[in-house]
Amino acid sequence: MAGTIDREGSRMSLSQSSTLVETGFGPVADAFAKTISDNTSTGASLSIWIDGAPVVEIAAGTANRKTRQPFGLDTLATVYSCTKGLATIVVGRLLQDGRLPSLDTPITAVWPEFGAHGKGAATIGDALAHRAGVPAPRAEVDPVAALDELWVADLLAAQEPLWDVPKHHNYHAITHGSITGKLVHNATGQSLGTVFRREIAEPLGADTWIGLPEEEDGRVAWIVDETTPPAPDPEVDRDTAYWAERIGGFLGPLPLRGAVDVPPFHRYELSGVSGTSTASGLARIYSATVVDTNGVRLLEPGTVEALRAERSSGVPYFVTGPAPYQSFGAGFMIQSDWDPYLSARSFGHDGAGGQVAFADIDAKLGFAYVTNEWGDWQRGIAVTRALADVLG
Repeated sequence: MAGTIDREGSRMSLSQSSTLVETGFGPVADAFAKTISDNTSTGASLSIWIDGAPVVEIAAGTANRKTRQPFGLDTLATVYSCTKGLATIVVGRLLQDGRLPSLDTPITAVWPEFGAHGKGAATIGDALAHRAGVPAPRAEVDPVAALDELWVADLLAAQEPLWDVPKHHNYHAITHGSITGKLVHNATGQSLGTVFRREIAEPLGADTWIGLPEEEDGRVAWIVDETTPPAPDPEVDRDTAYWAERIGGFLGPLPLRGAVDVPPFHRYELSGVSGTSTASGLARIYSATVVDTNGVRLLEPGTVEALRAERSSGVPYFVTGPAPYQSFGAGFMIQSDWDPYLSARSFGHDGAGGQVAFADIDAKLGFAYVTNEWGDWQRGIAVTRALADVLG
């Protein structure tokens, strides 16, 4: 299928003649088209792999509204917290070949300094499941300096936790990447982004990076953020509101808009938030976690089960609003009312920009929806629901 697809009774041009929609998946393509609110300024791409091969590869809309560059199958999107899923796959590789010990090992066995102020009670699995008590630095940090995730990791290791570790959980929006990056660095002597590229992306031919080379900058979609920040909730106490803001915001505006005199955000290796990928790159990586894909199988079934087993769910430590809340294994997001994915056997991660990426064990499937329109995960969820209907 190529050319155009329906969008609520209109016609929307697909970006490339190489668009693929296998027979029976038309409703998924239609659901995808409806996610693009304004194809003159925003765009998206969708990739679905089943049994190790693509069945849907589509893109539409605009990657850069200033240059009118179309959003194509080769467009790179900053995938924000989808990066956490990629980092978790790296950790899984190190676990299964013995470069990291088991998830139930105290984190201090790999990172002794993290034991300061009672944090040594946390296991590696606890830390990956957002239970390490360090979702943000206590000290004020320069946002540009904080783009060095190993520097942040050392800061976190030395500080007092925000709760009694590991009794509680709260999403470590940025610092999760500092933790995984430090674990991988201590185990391999290399950055997580380097290990990811060599052992995961390159063998699969995936256009996916954690730390994008400068020569690829021209392919990156320009983020469009027209959301309105929510008004402060008077029912939320001041301390909770402070930490909720700090957890996601101690890098300031850098993740979205960049900053003067520093390279683009996606150039940095931030293992929780700065990944850059095509939809196809993400989907084939997740496919390879559950089935042989392009001759590669990334994770053994036992490793997948260990990483996706529920470790954190329900009400977080800092409550700023009503349910739904996220659920986590050791790094992977798992099915919850926040994101139902395809089934209870799905695992992956979504991203703040509206991206959704996951695998499903029973469907032998890898899925990725990426976009340059900030916010609103319901778009990717709507496409997932259409896929569930097609698969029955």
